[in-house]
Amino acid sequence: MARKIVITSGKGGVGKTTVCANLGVKLANMGFRVVMLDADIGLNNLDVVMGIESKIVFDISDVVSAKCRFKQALIQDDRYPTLYIMPSAQIDCKNSISGPQFKNVVDMLSPSFDYILIDCPAGIECGFHRAVFCANEALIIVTPHISSVRDADKVLSILSSYNLHSKALIVNRVRGDMLLSGEIISVEKIISLLRIPIMGVIPEDDAISTLSSLGAFAYGTSGAKAFSILSENIHNGSKKIYDCTYKYRGIVGLIRRNIKKRV
Repeated sequence: MARKIVITSGKGGVGKTTVCANLGVKLANMGFRVVMLDADIGLNNLDVVMGIESKIVFDISDVVSAKCRFKQALIQDDRYPTLYIMPSAQIDCKNSISGPQFKNVVDMLSPSFDYILIDCPAGIECGFHRAVFCANEALIIVTPHISSVRDADKVLSILSSYNLHSKALIVNRVRGDMLLSGEIISVEKIISLLRIPIMGVIPEDDAISTLSSLGAFAYGTSGAKAFSILSENIHNGSKKIYDCTYKYRGIVGLIRRNIKKRV
């Protein structure tokens, strides 16, 4: 049976979909069978990030309404043979698919996969509850900004009412230069404020943002390395954390930090 992981934050714009897509790719590269579900009904963009929007014939609403079998709605990624995407519904009414209906689709997928990654919509309304209702694990995405941390704290209080096996943090879009200069909240401070374990740290990486918008994924970049560490932590239970500051230490690092400020 699959591990069902919801990727959430409560706040929009923190990179949930990008994290979901890159994590799915890394887990598939490790040889696991992975399916990603976009739970954002009507405002979905996981298909765009994965570059499969032109391949959609059926979506999750067709599965729910029995217009097709769940396997017909799955889209296999051409680049990663063990990675699949279940597109969200292209409909306006967010309440058209209930939590139990969404969970039924997730349960149908579970025997065929090792991981089910659920890309949760922004906010804490019906779409949030529909996504969390299906999961047994949660990854909370937060950026090193007080507004994001505050929203994550609200989400954690709501998640406590669900029967989740585990909850963990991913701190996304961390700039190492600003971390060293004290211009953003440290990872340690975020952990102490939210009081849940850290699963991974992802640096701010222009290559990840740019290529994700084109349906492609970077290799060999700092972001790609951080996602590799994150996927290993999730599967193996290890506690490695990517060091976002290493490029900005020492004399050379100081020069890089000064250049970064001027750009």
